[in-house]
Formats: sequence, structure tokens, C-alpha cells
Amino acid sequence: MKNFALIGAAGYVAPRHMRAIKDTGNCLVAALDPSDSVGVLDSCFPEADFFTEFERFDRHIEKLRRGRNDQAVDYVSIASPNYLHDAHIRFALRVGADAVCEKPVVLNPWNIDALGEIERESGRRVHSILQLRLHPAIQALKKKVDTEGGGIRHQIDLTYIAGRGRWYFFSWKGDESKSGGIATNIGVHFFDMLTWIFGPVAKSRVHLKAADRAAGFLELQRADVRWFLSLNCDDLPPQVREEGRRTFRCIAVDGAPLEFTEGFVDLHTRSYEEILKGNGFGLEDSRRAIEIVQGIRGRPADPAAGEAHPQARAILRKGAANV
Repeated sequence: MKNFALIGAAGYVAPRHMRAIKDTGNCLVAALDPSDSVGVLDSCFPEADFFTEFERFDRHIEKLRRGRNDQAVDYVSIASPNYLHDAHIRFALRVGADAVCEKPVVLNPWNIDALGEIERESGRRVHSILQLRLHPAIQALKKKVDTEGGGIRHQIDLTYIAGRGRWYFFSWKGDESKSGGIATNIGVHFFDMLTWIFGPVAKSRVHLKAADRAAGFLELQRADVRWFLSLNCDDLPPQVREEGRRTFRCIAVDGAPLEFTEGFVDLHTRSYEEILKGNGFGLEDSRRAIEIVQGIRGRPADPAAGEAHPQARAILRKGAANV
């Protein structure tokens, strides 16, 4: 049984980490969050020590490290706001633990370089949660593409709409300097999955960029990708809105939708299982996606730069008509 600490215990994704730690037969010994709304701990680890101040949490982890060997923390799971991942990974390595970090592992590619140096110095590892790589439907698609001849080029439409309320734009997620913007916050794991299957990026263009929407085009080694990301419920298909749902995800491969709606529930547990077996994804596995979203963030939108996603074209036409 391994000992875990969790940073960001009150966050949206934290319960998935708690459940994964429990389901893999391990123990959460300490948790940290500035917010004390962490009653979810009772469902998995009611005996875990909890802190709202990093300094006290740091001191506690150090005491465990210098105490009996069976008390030291082996892994620090990180589910804090995106802009804090870098610092919290450094903390994990400094206290002699591996880091298990939510996406995006960092906001910029050069942060990966710096963490790689600390990783080598400490002898510990940084594990990225890239759960889509473990989804059965995604793995089947990769296997199919890997066995194809090199001359086949696929056409991909990625559409992900995650309706969010006004709160989103008042939280750290609405601050691009903290979240990395919409492409980073809700798109990075899709970009990781697509480059994992279809290869590295040759060209990247941005057609639409706003606080609640972004769209663009990626030329990958074996695919052309038109992508559209949105937080705006107005972009949801009518049937989805009528059913009262606020999320829609679709990846169309050569015009055929890839069905991967089911199978998301246990992907964090699967991720932890692989990490504990020594098969997790490391810093370098995250690099391509981090480079993509950092490039999107720094590139101005050009509506005329090549073929745009159909929903982006409709929004751009409507905007032009209203000028």
C-alpha cells in the first residue's frame, strides 16, 4: 500500500483522484485546499489529515518523510489550478515523492524542460494524467491507424462544447494567465489524444478566439483536424439542449463519428493502475499538446487562414453579418 497526498482537494476533478487512490488499494494520508468544502473526503478517506494552508501542509509532509518509513508520502496527486501545477510538482519532487498531475501538466513547454532537470536530480518521476489514451475506443482507433499504410490521410472534426455558467469567468478558469485559456483548459487532452494517434503538428492555425469559444486547424502527420471548443450553451445541438444536457463531444473521423461517450468513469483509476505498475505517462508524453495550446494562446485569430470547422464558419459568418 502506497501513501498519497492530494493538493486541490476541493476541486472539480479531485473526487476522481480520491476514488482512484481508494480503488487501487492505497491510502490518502493528507490533503490540501484553501477551501474547506471538502466533505467528499468522508466518502473515501475520512481519516486523512486536512490543511487549508500550504505552509502547514508542507511541514506535515516533511514530518512524515523524516518519521517512520511507513509514514512517508510516496505520491503527491495534484488537482490544483493549472498555473500552480509547476510549483506543486516541484514540491512533490522536493519531498521525495512522485507527482501525479492533472492536465495540463504545465502551461508552457519550457516548464517541461525545467521540471525534467529536477526530476533527474531528485530521482523521482512526474506522471501526467492523459486518460483519453486509456479509453478503449481511442486505443482501437490508434491501433487501426498504426496498422495502415503510410499514404492514408484522415479528415477529423473535433467538437467539444462544455456549457458553463457565469461563475466560470469569475473563477481562475476564466483568467487566461491562470488557466491558459479555453484551448488549454478544456482542449489539451483532446489535442494530446489526436497527436498520439495521428502524429506531430506540421501547421497550426487559429480561426476564432474568444473567452468562451476557440476554433482552428491542425495539420498533423497523418490527419487534418478542424477543431471547435466552446463553453457557450448556445452552441449545443438542439437535441442536446432539449434533453437538458450541457455537454456535447464528438470526434468525426472521415465523416464517421467516433463513439467514445461511454467508458469515461474509470479512466482515472486506470491511470493510477498504470502509474503504480510503472507504465504511466511522463513529462515528455505531454509535450506535443502543451506546445499546441501555448501556440494557440500566443497566435492571433485569422478567420481567413484555411478551412475552418463548420460551427466556427457559421459563427464567423454571423459576426460578419452583424458588423
